[in-house]
Amino acid sequence: MVLRPLSPPDAPRVKAYRRRAREGTLAPVLLWFVSPLDGRLILDGHDRAVAALAEGSDPECVILERLVDADVRRRQLRTLTDEHERSAAALARRPGTERQRRRLAQGIGTAPGGPALRSGPHRRPAPSRRSGHLGRPGRPGDV
Repeated sequence: MVLRPLSPPDAPRVKAYRRRAREGTLAPVLLWFVSPLDGRLILDGHDRAVAALAEGSDPECVILERLVDADVRRRQLRTLTDEHERSAAALARRPGTERQRRRLAQGIGTAPGGPALRSGPHRRPAPSRRSGHLGRPGRPGDV
């Protein structure tokens, strides 16, 4: 992913970088790994990346990545596990939820107050005849 539009391969700055790419003296591109996007952002070196690709080679890259200490990661996982166990215990205390718990354990039920959980393909709702919007009921006055 890029933070700005890429320059065309024939731009003057890119031409200068292409010469360096051919000579093998092109500086690396600085990338940042963003885990929520599951991808890398080009922070610096947009034109160098274009130049290397235009010369038919992959650009050299330096990747910035957040490293989490093993103890910190263990604490995060423990917190998530504890929260899940509290939620499961709260559900177990609610009357009339045994059937829902069994269905959730099988992966085919619905969570109390939540959407259906299914392992198969998802279907889109049919268009409403009154409103023309997918899955939305018609409103008074809609034609």
